[in-house]
Amino acid sequence: MEKELIINAADSKTEIALIENSKLVELHHEEESTQFSVGDVYLGRIKKLMPNLNAAFVDIGENKDAFLHYTDLGPKMSTSLKFVDFVSKKKWNTHLLDRFRFEPDIIKNDKIEKVLSRRQMVLVQILKEPISTKGPRLSCELTIPGRFLILTPFSNTVAISKKITQTEERNRLKTLIESIKPKNFGIIVRTAAEGKKVSDLHEELSFMINKWEQIFKKLYNNDKITKLLSEVDKTSGLIRDLLNDSFSKIVVNDQQIHDQISTYLHSIAPKSVNILGLHKKGKRIFDEYGVTKQIKTSFGKTATMTSGAYLVIEHTEAMHVIDVNSGHKVINGSQSSAILAVNIDAANEIARQLRLRDIGGLIIIDFIDMKSPDDRKNLLAVMRDAMSNDRAQHTILPLSKFGLMQITRQRVRPEVKINTDEKCPACQGTGKINASILVVDQIKRDLNTIIHSRPSSKFYVKTHEFVASHLKHGFPSIQMNWLKEYFKWVPVKADPELGILEYRFFDENNDEIRL
Repeated sequence: MEKELIINAADSKTEIALIENSKLVELHHEEESTQFSVGDVYLGRIKKLMPNLNAAFVDIGENKDAFLHYTDLGPKMSTSLKFVDFVSKKKWNTHLLDRFRFEPDIIKNDKIEKVLSRRQMVLVQILKEPISTKGPRLSCELTIPGRFLILTPFSNTVAISKKITQTEERNRLKTLIESIKPKNFGIIVRTAAEGKKVSDLHEELSFMINKWEQIFKKLYNNDKITKLLSEVDKTSGLIRDLLNDSFSKIVVNDQQIHDQISTYLHSIAPKSVNILGLHKKGKRIFDEYGVTKQIKTSFGKTATMTSGAYLVIEHTEAMHVIDVNSGHKVINGSQSSAILAVNIDAANEIARQLRLRDIGGLIIIDFIDMKSPDDRKNLLAVMRDAMSNDRAQHTILPLSKFGLMQITRQRVRPEVKINTDEKCPACQGTGKINASILVVDQIKRDLNTIIHSRPSSKFYVKTHEFVASHLKHGFPSIQMNWLKEYFKWVPVKADPELGILEYRFFDENNDEIRL
């Protein structure tokens, strides 16, 4: 699978497009003003306990209080609270945990008021970004991610990614990690670690321990709400999580971001630096690489596939509903094989749409009815395979007896919504336009006004390309008749961005002349 990362930096916003096999599969937005990022670590203060919800609201120094549920405390919550208390009061003077005495695990299904108290300081991490009116969701089970490994303080567990299937490699990695990891730190081995040397893993482990040391230093002798660690920016995070040999191109249109990515690649994957490029052409980077076109065709209520079949995507507060329609597609062969072909095509597009729009929660899919049990099993296998590259946690259930497929997908950040509706340039959304034959008369009326108000100045007119062609066509053309009447040549320039009834006058400094 060939992957490309196209990065568009504009003003205070950065747009990141991930393309797989020439198809847009993920679209991320990053703004400088964004308050929260998944992975940020805070020293927060319990603001209010909610026994009915078995949860607490936590003040992390932002406008919205964050939400912490009992299930997100983690079994080592008592140990974490003890560490915060000791370090903030200078009772513990090192970031290492080899001599730190752990407290007993908290009870799995207990009450939150038995573990936490109001105004208590807690070590928390952003688990989910604010969605709608909700504040961010927190976890007390801290993770510090790297490219190959994830570090988990207050644990001794070594876990290997399920995607690493070879028993020998799993055993090799487990033995290796247990020999180099510090005591009382857990390690999750990511899929990208498969086949890596001990030197690569040890180097990354040292880098993550340094991040934990940064948290310790900011926490030391501190009893105020503080951001202790910021997650890397979204661009670097995507590169860290996704970069592998299948990446063929990373292109960015900003020199500063290009230099930052280059430095980051040198530190994590020096061999991949040569795939990084700087876009310097006048054409917008998303236009150059076809991203803009895919955005316009991929969002909206209806998503059409190349086969002619299409999806209708509806959203409610409780769930997302996707209906599969065959459209006017005609497929040779039996009816059952034709239906299966449409459903398989739809399954692949649905998997792409879920990633692209970052749809989370409960998703119900109404596929075209299939009677054959084998076809149903085949469709389920295709759906699971199509979603295998989705980094969000998800569960896919077999088709129900009503022909519906249920999917739950992790909701981490707000759904990506792009309005593809455009206001009609001719009527401006009113549904009414002036007679199009009058546009030439309107241009001449304004031309007459400008010539009388500024007789010696130079200016030109921009119109829709059809109108520009009409003004220049023939002999004598309308443009020539203006020269005969006003003794002034008025250049006419075509602008495809203008509506058919729109026109603009500009002076020699390219400043618009407003009448």
